[in-house]
Amino acid sequence: MERPYIPYPIVVEGKYDKIKIDSLFCADVLVTDGFGVFRRQDKVAFYRKIAERSPILILTDSDGAGTVIRNFFNSILPKDKLIHLYTPAVKGKERRKSAPSKAGRLGVEGIDAVILREILSPYAVSGQSDDITVSEHVRGNITKADMYAWGLSGREGSAERRRELALKLDFPDDISATALLTAMNMLYSRDDIEEML
Repeated sequence: MERPYIPYPIVVEGKYDKIKIDSLFCADVLVTDGFGVFRRQDKVAFYRKIAERSPILILTDSDGAGTVIRNFFNSILPKDKLIHLYTPAVKGKERRKSAPSKAGRLGVEGIDAVILREILSPYAVSGQSDDITVSEHVRGNITKADMYAWGLSGREGSAERRRELALKLDFPDDISATALLTAMNMLYSRDDIEEML
């Protein structure tokens, strides 16, 4: 099944939420690491930079923690840059966990794929949307092969080069290679990155 393209970044709480969304849609999915985002001014600056270019879809769990994270984004970003999406409060536990969450509800990772498609599909584009093709939504078209060629992944010193570039771009300095690739494609062209390198 072809994954529809969502041109807006999606913020989720954890890596398993990201994996679930990535299995259903072609999208830039950003992870808060739960409450970890509260302590990181570099991540706050990163989200602000993303919001300058595009509205952000916020998809957190339907529990107290998810509400706290939503409220945090309400406090750091302009309201017109946030699109809050909500999952239903479904009782249960994720398969990978030995016990249910404190609220006893499924998180984004545990919600049925059909429901997540219903929630996110209104924001997806396929081929054409208002005379804008999907390829025009992708800014940088930077690939993993480019990351390797530039020495940003898979080579000796890659982590340090990534860290230096991340600092130059005002991204979190501990950003992973995959997250850096996503962020660069959202905000920069290939020429911009080559010039910085």
